[in-house]
Order: sequence, then structure tokens, then C-alpha cells
Amino acid sequence: MTEVHGTTADGFTGVGEAFQRNFDEFGEVGAACCVYVDGDPVVDVWGGLADQASGRNWESDTLQLHFSTTKGLAAICAAMLYERGLLDYEAPVSRYWPEFAGGGKEAVTVAQCMSHRSGLAALDTPLTLEEIWAVEPVLRALETQEPLWEPGSANGYHAITYGWIVGEIVRRIDGRTLGAFLAEEVAGPLGAESYIGLPESEEGRVATLLNSPPPATQEELELMMAVIGPGTMGFRALTMDGTIPFGAPENPFNTREMHATEMPAANGISEARALARIYAATVGEVDGIRLVTDDTVRHVRSERSRGPDLSLVAECSWGLGFMRDMEVNPMLTGESYGHSGAGGSIAFGDLESGVGFAYVMNQMGGGMAGDPRANGLIEALRSSL
Repeated sequence: MTEVHGTTADGFTGVGEAFQRNFDEFGEVGAACCVYVDGDPVVDVWGGLADQASGRNWESDTLQLHFSTTKGLAAICAAMLYERGLLDYEAPVSRYWPEFAGGGKEAVTVAQCMSHRSGLAALDTPLTLEEIWAVEPVLRALETQEPLWEPGSANGYHAITYGWIVGEIVRRIDGRTLGAFLAEEVAGPLGAESYIGLPESEEGRVATLLNSPPPATQEELELMMAVIGPGTMGFRALTMDGTIPFGAPENPFNTREMHATEMPAANGISEARALARIYAATVGEVDGIRLVTDDTVRHVRSERSRGPDLSLVAECSWGLGFMRDMEVNPMLTGESYGHSGAGGSIAFGDLESGVGFAYVMNQMGGGMAGDPRANGLIEALRSSL
């Protein structure tokens, strides 16, 4: 039995038990979970191995790359600029980034980009992995890209491009990259270990990702192929037309180059307690710090798009950069807002219950819908409130 470390407050032991069950029943290798309620941590647990090959233990300060859970961090940064009166979601992106207007995108709005309705889920310009890490070639490609569908007519998950678009909007408004904004305006003040663009000094703390197991049934294989099979929008969006080889034996998301670049849709690296603490500071004060007001939260979590997603196939619901509670990816309540990530990680806030929640892990799950490990933790939390 894997030993679980950390603390659970009275009334929340069920979450700790669910976390232990993930190791005993669901093949968990290394993971952490943290929950804040009304500004205070009530669950902070971790366990297992940060690196299975070497036997390195998951420690209290282990960092984990958490894929699209990063999108919620980018959305929080944008929401802070909105609250300061610096960002108008309904404005065309070209107001802040004039070159973005190329390819007939003069009228594409910030809101359309952040709710996956801008038609920019993939890029027609061929890019190497090195060019992606460099970022500037991606931005130039986005500037000339024509929408792949009529903006506003449908939602199609901008799996990777979302982050560069939001990141450049933030940089054009504020002058700092999104990673620097996160560090100086969010993580730093909160004392939260969360990075988009990891300093080399912290590289040794990162847990090693383990690829998802192959599909166990024909049904799972068919679903996977419907989402990311050759020629699908999902394949284009999730892999940058095959340039980012998800599931490759040498996972590029385990490399220093991927950790060092800023890919604000997919390469955030954090402690679970950092993500929970950040979301807690969007629903209330954490040690005197509040990132956004209730009114801003209600605005950005409101549904901006819903329907069968052109990239993910399933019915999806999006706010302004936030994933909403969905049957395929449940959160605490219908008013929760946050984001999940490939393989099972998830972080969210819930204003009405005062909850900030986060779960990160290194063994990627194989399902295309909500991960049973995360779902079990959330259900235990729901029962504890």
C-alpha cells in the first residue's frame, strides 16, 4: 500500500480516503490533491513516486506539469486585466494586437478566442517543435492564419493555440509575458509555486509524466480515433498537426525545453496546493489577497458556448477561458469554473461553496472523459461539504 502524506481537516477525511483509494484501486503512481474552503486549506495530501524509473518519491514540494489545467491560470490572468478595465472581452483582438487582423480576422473578438469559437484551433503554417518552443514563429503564423470555420458559428477546442493567443493579448496590454504576469501578480503574492515557463533552478522538482495506457476496449479505441485520429480537427488541435507527439515513448512534455517555454494552454507546472490556493483567491480572500471580485467571477464563468465540439467531439460548455461543469468532466457544482488537463489533472473554483480544488498526477489516465481518480476526489469533497 502506498503511503499517503499530508493533512485533512475534520470533516474532510473522506477526500483523503478517496486519494488513498486512487493508489489502491486505480493505478495511481504519484499525485497530490489540495482543497481550500473559505480561504483555508482543509486537504493537502500527496504520495507515491515522482519518478517511477528511479524510485524518486513524491515530496511535499514536488511539481507537476498539468497540461490544459494551465488554461484556467491564463483565464485568471485575463480576468484580472478585465477587472482593472484594461481588457474588453467583446473587443476585437486586433485592438490590442493589430497584426492579428491578418487572414480576415479583423472582427474576431477576445471572447470568441477564449470560448474556443474563433476558428483558430490549428495552424496551416508548418512549424517544427523548436519553432513552437521559440514562440515567435507561432505568433507570426497566428497573425496570418485564416479561421478554419466562421468565427462564432461553432466551438472547437483550441487545445494549444488558445494559450498563445491569450498570452499575446496579455503581453500587448501589460507588457509582460503571461508567465511573468502569473509569477508577479498571482503566484508571487500568494506564495504559490505555479509556473508557466519553469526556471531551470526548479527543474529537479518536476515529476516525470507516464503515458496513458493503450485503449482497453474497441469502444475506447473508436472514441480515441474519433477525437484524435488522422485528419480530425482534434488531431490538428491537440498535436499541432503531429508536431507535438502526445503518447510518444520519449514524451516531449518531460523535456527541459518544453518546461522552459511559455505554452499557456498546456505546459503549466505547479504544486497542487498552488492551484487550489490560486482558485481559492478567486472566490474569497487567502491571507488577505483576493484576485478578482464575485462579479468578475460570475461574468467569466457564464456560458459563452455550448455544443458538440469540433475538436473534442463531445458536448462541451465554455466560459471566458474556463471549462464549465459538464457530464463528461464534472466539477463540484453547475456553477464551478476551472479546467481539466490531459491525463486527469483538474483545478477549479466554486464561488458559492468558497472552494478552491486541485488534483495533479504523473500517471496519465486513458479515458477521453472525466478521470475516475479526479471524479472520486470531487465526489468525496461534495459529501464533505
